[in-house]
Amino acid sequence: MGLDTLVRLQRLRSVPDAPRRLAVPDGMTAPLGCDAVAVPDRLGPLVVPRLPRLGCVYTDGARWWWIVPSDSDYALPWPSPAHYAPGALVTGTARLIHRPEGTVPYTPPIPLYLTLCRVTGTAPDWSLASPRP
Repeated sequence: MGLDTLVRLQRLRSVPDAPRRLAVPDGMTAPLGCDAVAVPDRLGPLVVPRLPRLGCVYTDGARWWWIVPSDSDYALPWPSPAHYAPGALVTGTARLIHRPEGTVPYTPPIPLYLTLCRVTGTAPDWSLASPRP
């Protein structure tokens, strides 16, 4: 195979989608910045009814995404199979499936974390800490 063929084949390879930020709907503000938490589609319907307040929720066909304030992962390992996306950057196209009343797009991160722990059968991280002597 010649160099020209190799270069042509490299150019024909599919290029993954560049990450894009989930768009906050018009009229909403995100004063605390935006990150996002995703779960597989099968878990989305289990999470929604357990949350006291629901912010913006998106789907990309494989996952459901919740907008949370920036740094909601600080000292908080989200349970698997949840995915935490700093900057609310996602690959592919996600569409808005729930818009809350008001001007703030956030789902409160602690209730979301606890709900995800419950539906995944994971103990919250702080409950695993060893007692202090």
